[in-house]
Amino acid sequence: MPARRHPISALISAVVRLFGGEAGAGSLLIAVALIALALANSPWDSLWHGLFHHALPASPIARLSTLHLWISDGLMALFFFVVGLEIKREVLEGELAHPAQRRLPVLAAVLGMAVPAMVFLLVTRNVPELGPGWAIPAATDIAFAVGVIALLGSAVPPSLRLFLLTVAIVDDLGAVAIIALAYTAKIDPGWLIAAALVLAAMATMNRLGIKRGWAYALSGTILWFCVLHSGVHATVAGVLAALTVPIALDRQGESLLLRMEHVLAPVSAYFIVPLFGLANAGVTLPAAMPNGAALILPLGIALGLVAGKTCGIFCAVLLAERSGFARRPSGANWNQVLGLSALCGIGFTMSLFIGQLAFPANPALVEDAKLGVLSGSLVAGIFGYAILRLSVRQPQT
Repeated sequence: MPARRHPISALISAVVRLFGGEAGAGSLLIAVALIALALANSPWDSLWHGLFHHALPASPIARLSTLHLWISDGLMALFFFVVGLEIKREVLEGELAHPAQRRLPVLAAVLGMAVPAMVFLLVTRNVPELGPGWAIPAATDIAFAVGVIALLGSAVPPSLRLFLLTVAIVDDLGAVAIIALAYTAKIDPGWLIAAALVLAAMATMNRLGIKRGWAYALSGTILWFCVLHSGVHATVAGVLAALTVPIALDRQGESLLLRMEHVLAPVSAYFIVPLFGLANAGVTLPAAMPNGAALILPLGIALGLVAGKTCGIFCAVLLAERSGFARRPSGANWNQVLGLSALCGIGFTMSLFIGQLAFPANPALVEDAKLGVLSGSLVAGIFGYAILRLSVRQPQT
């Protein structure tokens, strides 16, 4: 008879199973979102809000006067640094390294961002002040989407999972470009020139074969500080810094880029993103249930995520195959492609982030945007999971 396990040991094992592996980051985000919602609708709402939004007793950087700003402009820059490392690796040596492999993911990502934006603009066309939110439903949260696919296990062909990852990489690159171009405040030329000089120095370090991690970490921090004061959003510095990190092997046969990505990816997935979610996913539901004209913003975001993402990505794959431009992922039937397209409507992290940038001077609209992101992501996740689960036994056609 097997020995009885201690309750604490059993609990730890259950937590490891839940938050370990590919589903871990997505499961953790779900838990964090629920905690944030619970706190925002509890007697501790004021305490929770004050923790993130009240001015800190002291801050070494005047622009980052609250914990929320440190998370959004500081820690999220590290998140984007990891995104940049992943983009560079995929473009140089991964699934985006060859033109034939890039065709379908690039087309799917482009339509997967354009169609949700058009859906949003169509829904909000009579309310011009909502226009800056057009990019909110254009983003995909890779951790959530991959987590759902991991829960489905062998029900999803490996090629479909790989397709999701490559689409997400291109999607992230598009989101960074949108943040840099569409959500840039008043530019300070002096700081922008300083940032350009630091970036040029980092690129020169790469060309000279310098592979010291501390050198890129220090230079990247200086670059972030310059970009923070330049008017361009500070997180863009993370991606730019990552693109200068060398991927070539050193004398020990190791790659600095791969080493950095290996160390920082878990920090990003299991600390930075959940902390960002905790600080931003809380919505006071009774007060945030809009009606009439106030419903337009969350409705536009939710429809963009659910209908726009699904239609954009599915139509991209359909058009590519029918025109001979590229073939759909091998071994996947059309129902599975539809389910994966729906999963890409899970916006969460990036959508919440863009929502802050879209309405920086209007907290009420930011709250409405959160409601649209959370509801749209929930529906997209359930919709995608259900389609993929039901399409397991569907033959490829």
